[in-house]
Amino acid sequence: MLTESEIYHLIQEDLTSTRKQSASVGHKYYEGRHDILDYKLYYYNADGKLVEDTTRSNIKICHPFFTELVDQCVQYMLSGKESFVKSDIQELQDELDIYFGDDFKSEFADTLTDVCAGGFGDMYAYKNINDRLTFQYADAMGVVEVRAKDTDDHTEYVIYWYIDRIDKGTKKIKRIQVWDSKQTTYFVQVDEGKIKKDDDEPLNPRPHIVYTKDNDDSLYYDGFGFIPFFRLDANRKLTSHLQPVKALIDDYDLMACGLSNNLQDVSEALYVVKGFQGDNLEEMIQNVKTKKHIGVEPDGDVDIKTVDLPHQARIQKLDIDEKNIYRFGMGFNSAQLGDGNVTNVVIKSRYALLDLKCNKLETKVRSFLKKLVKIALQEINDINGTDYQVSDVYFEFDREVMTNASDNAQIEKTKAETQQIRLTTILNAAARLDNDTVLQAICELFELDFEDVKALVKQNPVVDLNSASEALANAPDDSTEGGGVIE
Repeated sequence: MLTESEIYHLIQEDLTSTRKQSASVGHKYYEGRHDILDYKLYYYNADGKLVEDTTRSNIKICHPFFTELVDQCVQYMLSGKESFVKSDIQELQDELDIYFGDDFKSEFADTLTDVCAGGFGDMYAYKNINDRLTFQYADAMGVVEVRAKDTDDHTEYVIYWYIDRIDKGTKKIKRIQVWDSKQTTYFVQVDEGKIKKDDDEPLNPRPHIVYTKDNDDSLYYDGFGFIPFFRLDANRKLTSHLQPVKALIDDYDLMACGLSNNLQDVSEALYVVKGFQGDNLEEMIQNVKTKKHIGVEPDGDVDIKTVDLPHQARIQKLDIDEKNIYRFGMGFNSAQLGDGNVTNVVIKSRYALLDLKCNKLETKVRSFLKKLVKIALQEINDINGTDYQVSDVYFEFDREVMTNASDNAQIEKTKAETQQIRLTTILNAAARLDNDTVLQAICELFELDFEDVKALVKQNPVVDLNSASEALANAPDDSTEGGGVIE
């Protein structure tokens, strides 16, 4: 078992690791806290020393492009209305929906957000009150993977910590869980104080599974036999989606804030005064601001100077940066202008980069989901006495794209007309074919079950199918609407 001292050092080493430091930058940008917030202005004074300029305007505005790019990727990945964990076996599908339904999708969305923002995300499994496995989101920044060779007892662990609350407005209460293959031990830490066992936990350490048996008040314990933490990586190097666009976002922030600062600094005109009457410069400035006039000598003069800002170059640079942020961030730019001909083809082309990014991520997601499905199937088989295999399950992400309603209506009309032509062709050939062949062709056209329809026709024979087909073929077009060829 890990000691409190080992836990403390392992957490500190993980926080300072290159992987977590890089991920923290991604999470910071996702939360809209960019490097521009630390930007300062400096100048060289008369002594040649570099000092901070506190008189000039230093507006700091973050433009959260990365937040949009991450949310686009996550929501587009999960935009399908149906479950993405599927099986052609209906009984198995009903069981899978218990594990991978709407609750799982909500937790998985948070994990995907961590993956896109930080480069990796985590989930863990536990038994819920219904004695079923449940998969829960775990904050990836608080998950510490401990290898067996790094511990004194040569055992693998996962340390999971999170800030539970802020006590009395100042003290951070940190909850720490140490997971091994059999049980979980709970610790608590106040601020950066000493780590100690959590006395509020009635069972500490606590086995993964605690249960009772019928007519028996005794508690029974069991473990998963493995550490139930699962990591989903964005790529091999576990790098954030921020990496290709961070410099572009920083440049956009700098250009936009620079323009705002220029406007702020020259918001008032410059007054060039010749022959000023008086010896108090502050008095003159006050007169300009409040009384709107000043006194000058008989040969004096006042000239108002204005400054032309180089704004056009900044605006063009902002446009270029915005275009490249969405291009290299592989996102959908909703502000993109077109020629007004917004067809479904044009819309899909604008989703091309986002589709490509989601397709790359989907390969990682499939491998991750297989690990979860494997342990879920084991529990399903134990409960129902079945022998379902991972090969009985597949993953299908039916991502939705906004479409042009006019195009959709035209497509549906074309489909209906095509179906009408095919039906007419079948009916024209019906006189030379037997009833079963004609009936099967019509069922295939309207995607009906041939055996069911055949049974209904035998139960309710009205007229000979060939005679009815000839009559329908010679009838006006509207008589065949809805495929009503068989009574």
